[in-house]
Amino acid sequence: MSQKNCFIGQSGGPTVAINASLAGVVAQCKKEGYEHIYGMINGIKGLLEDHYIDLGELFKDEESIENLKATPAMYLGSCRFKLPTINLAEGTYEKLFKKFEDMHITDVFYIGGNDSMDTVAKLSTYAKTVNSSIRFIGIPKTIDNDLMGTDHTPGFGSAAKYVASSMLEIFYDSAIYKLNAVTIVEIMGRNAGWLTAASALARENGATVPDLIYLPEVPFDTEKFLEDIREKFKEKSSIIIAVSEGIKDADGQYLDQDSKYTKKDAFGHVLHSGTGKVLETIVYKEFRCKVRSIELNVLQRCAMHIASKTDIEESFEIGQFAVTSALNNETGIMIVSKRESDMPYKVHYETMDVLKVANLEHKIPVEWINDAHNDITPALHDYLYPLIQGEMAIKYTNGIPTYLDITHLKNNIVKE
Repeated sequence: MSQKNCFIGQSGGPTVAINASLAGVVAQCKKEGYEHIYGMINGIKGLLEDHYIDLGELFKDEESIENLKATPAMYLGSCRFKLPTINLAEGTYEKLFKKFEDMHITDVFYIGGNDSMDTVAKLSTYAKTVNSSIRFIGIPKTIDNDLMGTDHTPGFGSAAKYVASSMLEIFYDSAIYKLNAVTIVEIMGRNAGWLTAASALARENGATVPDLIYLPEVPFDTEKFLEDIREKFKEKSSIIIAVSEGIKDADGQYLDQDSKYTKKDAFGHVLHSGTGKVLETIVYKEFRCKVRSIELNVLQRCAMHIASKTDIEESFEIGQFAVTSALNNETGIMIVSKRESDMPYKVHYETMDVLKVANLEHKIPVEWINDAHNDITPALHDYLYPLIQGEMAIKYTNGIPTYLDITHLKNNIVKE
């Protein structure tokens, strides 16, 4: 059998489950007899600066792989580096492929979201132009759940479980008071509201929150928003609202576009900060009651202590399936999950041309949002429910979770 060597990279925003996919790739590569399993430090940008480690040496047994599987964020570190188009920076591609050739690389696995799939697409396209036999495989991840072609993305189920649980705990905190109050919970989701929709799962055990849900897939109307609150005040004194950070008005303008904190990343995506605060001001001016806005921020993507076991196990399996797909001589593809049924919940894995995924967004179907545009439908609930099931057995030391050390990243810093 010919020698097999691979590179694995992680890119974009972290999730609770991305290391589970990494663990799946490492475990399957070991099973298939790969001689070297290299990990890019800080993604493709780190590789361009010769920053990588030998994962095969670091993860030699099942216990170490299980520890990786149960560690949040990105063991290999990340980058938000947009690989230039081939015609504008052919030298960059020549440098990467020279490195692949020198290290006898047969496969490259890249774990990430939309922008990471753009990287996979560009590398696989260049490979064809130079007749390279290297296989490029995209492994999905994103808490936003907005990748095309797949039923759901690794990392989403755990973030959804955190959002729903946090919403329930906010409900308990606010229920002790009788005074009129509005609590606005801002949840990640630039253009797709999947994670905000998952807040409705807080209702599973009898709670009645959130009272209102606003998603970016439908226009946000400030006057309608205030009227919705006014109607809820007729029923109860404490109102809890879930809102996506990326809600937009009828003209397509983000609510927080004028916030002094709004910035853009390397891919031109708006980095939202302030939607909850904008709404807090609007509500206070109208009702003069107690108003609080809560931004879950990075907490919703790093909470391994409340991860979905379904999410972690599927993420690991997708990593394994990626290796199997590469050995079946597939390239320029992303691994996707296909749902067979809700009850009982069952999925299987397939591959999809990465060019049909990169730079596209999968949004909530409008028919899964209620007619009033302030809640979800039962169909969306049934889609979400299976993804948060099960809990991970987390190791604790001195009263707090024990995760893998990532100090190797500090020794291989790649400047943004």
